Formats: sequence, structure tokens, C-alpha cells
Amino acid sequence: MGRMFLSKSKYCLAVQCEKILWLNRFKPLPDDENANTTMEVGKKVGELAKGLFGDYNDVAYDENITSRVKKTADLLKNKADVITEASFIYDNSFCSVDILKNDDDGVEIYEVKSSTKIKDAYLDDASYQYFVLSNLGLNVKKVAIVYINNEYVRGEELEVEKLFKIEDITDTAIEKQDEIRENIDYINKFMAEHDGGSEPVKDIGKHCFEPYSCDFWDYCTRDLPTPNVFDISGMYKSKKFEKYYEGKVSFKDLENEKLNPKYLEQIDFEVNDREAKINKKAIKKLLDSLVYPLYFIDYETCQYAIPEYENTKPYQQIPFQYSLHVIKEEGGPMEHLEYLAEVDDDNPIRTFAENMIRDMPENGSVIVYNKSFEATRNKEIAEIFPDLKSEMERINSNMVDLMVPFKDRDYYTKEMKGSYSIKYVLPALYPDDPELDYVNLSVVHNGSEASSAFLTLKGKTPEEAEVIREGLLKYCELDTLAMVKIWEKFIEVTQ
Repeated sequence: MGRMFLSKSKYCLAVQCEKILWLNRFKPLPDDENANTTMEVGKKVGELAKGLFGDYNDVAYDENITSRVKKTADLLKNKADVITEASFIYDNSFCSVDILKNDDDGVEIYEVKSSTKIKDAYLDDASYQYFVLSNLGLNVKKVAIVYINNEYVRGEELEVEKLFKIEDITDTAIEKQDEIRENIDYINKFMAEHDGGSEPVKDIGKHCFEPYSCDFWDYCTRDLPTPNVFDISGMYKSKKFEKYYEGKVSFKDLENEKLNPKYLEQIDFEVNDREAKINKKAIKKLLDSLVYPLYFIDYETCQYAIPEYENTKPYQQIPFQYSLHVIKEEGGPMEHLEYLAEVDDDNPIRTFAENMIRDMPENGSVIVYNKSFEATRNKEIAEIFPDLKSEMERINSNMVDLMVPFKDRDYYTKEMKGSYSIKYVLPALYPDDPELDYVNLSVVHNGSEASSAFLTLKGKTPEEAEVIREGLLKYCELDTLAMVKIWEKFIEVTQ
């Protein structure tokens, strides 16, 4: 059997865990929508970076790798200065170089990443490219990683050269050459040995999460008891693996271990099927601190790798939506207000803030779930728009965090599974209530889906956009209705 076809992405996956290649071939998983969003971000950043060194010749994507390799060879022969997606194959190892600078005395490799820091995996990726090109006889003078400068604040116009940082990693790439040859030989031997479909044996370990969380985690842990050490909420992965290697896997194995009291409590509630624990005094204290009108509010945000709006940074959280339930006086009716940015608004943060100020004119309690998130967004708004600072500070000074009793374990049930996330707390307090079940929503079911959905609105037909917008409004409304229901539950349990 000849050597397997290796691309740089397959090589990097195999460096993390060789079994991923086998699983991708014999037990492939369905497409992950969120992974597609991440890929879209990478593509956009890659496209923008292509112009970093002026005019360029692009080797357009074509499923026929041979034609891409030939086109690259022709461009090199014709002394093209900059080639993007330059494609090469050496001994069945293939790579496309994001940006290849072609000088008279050799070439420079620039690997573009949409991240804000350099990860070890990027060094493997770029060094693999050096391996392919240098073995083809090219003189590789330099290897560099191009990545996002998260300190860059956009002005009216985007300045591409300020958005990116470039780091020379040539020395590392050269040092890694022997390791790469050994890795490629090992990957080929491994895949050849298991080519008939006999599943390789490989234990789980830190490599399941480093540098990336592996999609096959559920598959590889399918035989572990449930719940198990990996279900302990908040515990460091290194500690979980330590216990796993000691053979302490099930909750029963762990109940007498020396662990953080919160972990032991989660284990105890599960193993012994404990009744709910409710510290009425602490919950009553929170209820007594509330002042009418009550404003139950939740924000949705999205992030742009390439900042879209003036005075924003790469990956800044951009608030684009809120849901607001208002109860003006004790025993009074509940009113629902909402805001969802228009895609063509070139100043959505300002519009968001102005709507929110208008919808919360009085000094009542602003009730949120996880205060640090909303409060930080409000501080950022105040920095961008100093004229709104006093209003943002007013809103922040009235903020009350409904999450605290769950975080402090003043209210705990085994169904919360050690978590204080609203996605665990709500079904624990209201089991079997279909109205409060995020699974029953049709379009958007969680925050990352909301962010992705908003980012896809551009370029949709009015009909498609309408469906997405409706889904976003329903999802966000459930988030604040959930808070109202938690507040009602607090009243009920302290009666």
C-alpha cells in the first residue's frame, strides 16, 4: 500500500491524536453548524489577509489538486511576486500556503490565522508547509504566522496592516523538520495497520481537548458509567484525568475522595438522591433587595474577527438584541419589550443602548442572570459613547444577579448537575414544562446559535431573514421569561 494522502489539516489532527484520522474515515460524524460558522470566520480573515503584500495571484480552489499544483508551478515559473493558496505536493503530503512571497532568492511562507494569539498547533501547521516546500527543492527563507491584533481599534476605515500581527517562526519550523518526517512515517504506518477497519485502541487523555476539543469525545467515552468524573461541574480537566487514571470514574468511586466541597455535594446529591437544598434566608435577602419596577433583561451579542464598526476591536462582544420583561408594581401585570438590530444599521451598539435607556426609564431593579456579562457590555457602551455614560452607570448600579443563589449553592437540586447555568437551573426548577424548554424552540436554542444566526442574516432573502429574526426574538424572550419564573420560584419557596 502506498503512502496515504495527507493534507496539513489531516497532519495537524493526527499530531493531536492519530485515532481522529481513523474515526473520520470509518465513523464520520454529521456536520456541525457551529464549526461551519468558525470556518466562515477563517475564510473572511484569510481573504482580507491576501492583500497584505499588495497585488496577488490567487490559485482558486478546485477539487482537482493536480490542477492547483500545476497552476502554482506556472505562477512560480512566471516569477509572480505573491501567490495566495499556492499548492504543493511532495510524496503524497499536500499543502496550500495562504500567502507565498516569491523573491529571486527564495520564498516566504505566511500562514494566516483568525486567532488573537499563536497556538502550538499553528507551529505544526506552518512547519509542515516548510517540510513540503523545502523537500520540493524550494529555498524557504522565512516562515511566519499572520494573526489578529486584538488591541487594534477600528477607525472610520479598516486598516488591514494594523489589524494583523506577523510573527517570524522560521527557527521553530527548521527545528521541527525531523519530528515532522517521523510523524508522517508514523501516521502512514498507523493507518496501514488499521486499514481493514479494525478499531485502534487509544485511551482518552488531555489530547482529547488540546489543542482543540475532539468531536469524538462522546464516542470514545460511550462505555463510561453515567454520571462519571467528567460530569463534575467546574473541576479542572487535569484533575478529572488524574482521578480517571486512578480508576476513580463513577460518582460512587468518588464519594469518599478528598475533593472540593462543591464537587462532593454534586456527587452526594446524585448518589444519595437528596432532596432540594434551599437557604430561605439568603433567597429572602435577595428578594428584599428588589425595587419596583422590576426589569428582567437579557442581552445577545456577536463577535466580528474583523471589526465592522467604528471604535470597536476584533472579537469585541457586540450587543445586537435584548429581551425585557417589566413588572411595574407589586402584583401588577407583566409587559414584554424587545429590540433586535437591523443588519444594515451601521451603528447598532448605539441603537441598542438608546432603545434600552428608553425602555428602562425608572430606577427599578435591573434583574439579570450572570451580572458580569451585561454590566461589562454597559461599561463598553459608556466608553464608546461618553454621552451615554451616566445612563449606563445608572443601569449598572441597579443591577441584581439572579444567578448568585445558585452559584453560592443556596438553592441546589441534583438535577442542576453541579451547574448554575440557566440551561440547567430552569428545567431543575420547572421539570416537564414544555413552554420553558429550549429544545422546543424551532430556530435558535442557545447563545452561540443566536450569535451565528444573527451573523448569517446578511445576504438572506427577506423571507429567510424573517424566519431567523422570529427565531431570535423567541429565543431571547424565553431567556427573560426564565428569569421571571426563577423569581416566582424564589417567592414560592420562601413563603
